Amino acid sequence: MVPDATDLAGELLRSPLVAVGIPLALIGAVFLSLGAQFQNRGVEKIERRHGDGSRAGLSRRQLVRLLGRPSWLIGSVMLGIAVLFQLASLGFAPLIVVQPIGVVALVVTAILNARVARIRLDHRAKRAIALCVGGVAVFVVVAALYAVDRLVNDTQLLIILGMLGALTLTFGIVFAVVRRRSGALFAILAAGVLFGFVATLAKVVITRITTAGLDPLTIVAIVALITAAALGGYFVQTAHQLGSPDLVIAGLTVVDPIVAVLIGAFVVGEAVLMPWPAVLVGVAAGVVAVVGVRELAKHHPQTHR
Repeated sequence: MVPDATDLAGELLRSPLVAVGIPLALIGAVFLSLGAQFQNRGVEKIERRHGDGSRAGLSRRQLVRLLGRPSWLIGSVMLGIAVLFQLASLGFAPLIVVQPIGVVALVVTAILNARVARIRLDHRAKRAIALCVGGVAVFVVVAALYAVDRLVNDTQLLIILGMLGALTLTFGIVFAVVRRRSGALFAILAAGVLFGFVATLAKVVITRITTAGLDPLTIVAIVALITAAALGGYFVQTAHQLGSPDLVIAGLTVVDPIVAVLIGAFVVGEAVLMPWPAVLVGVAAGVVAVVGVRELAKHHPQTHR
């Protein structure tokens, strides 16, 4: 649906608030990285002490024992803080501007891992970090210039909820069938997709409540948000069980923003004012960032230890 000129003008008048949303998202990305580090440490200890060697996803017993691990609890608190900053940023800036900034967490993770493990980043890892930062920076600048906040109507919200329901069912069936051989990449993919919808629904809930109040469909969206966050959280912990923090963060900071940006652009209409040259520049910048993430996950020294 193409918005009318009055709506677009109103959105553009609020565009200076993007300058507030971006630093909030950056702070959230730092807490995301730190939280992942601590959670990974807790999951590794639980798997080492109480795992059965199958590495087929965390059992209920292991999940309960995680609640007694200080490192995991600290990581959970930090992730909670990251979520708060992300939600705050969504209140000031469009989804397609804020969500890609999460890739900064990958850079922080790579550097932090190198310091903790006393490993020097080689030239390939540094080049990959530069690609990540450069690609995301260009993408955010382009998106910030043209993206507009849109109030999601009931039809659009039903489409988003329907997509989430279908994907959740698919992930559940696939995981149940191939649980013992699914691997870290499947868990990361599932978590990234689910958290992409979580970010989208969070933005939807914030805008709908602040503009039109609480209605039955918004309540359904809140329930779907909480459910997707819980299931995505389980897949994240499973990914920590099967892979390193670098791999987990690399996957999440690619899949999550891609899903959120696609929904924001094509379902919500946040990119309606973006001219085709800007779209092409944004796509190219996104590809550069994805290549950087892939290279960083591939060449980070800790990956080969």
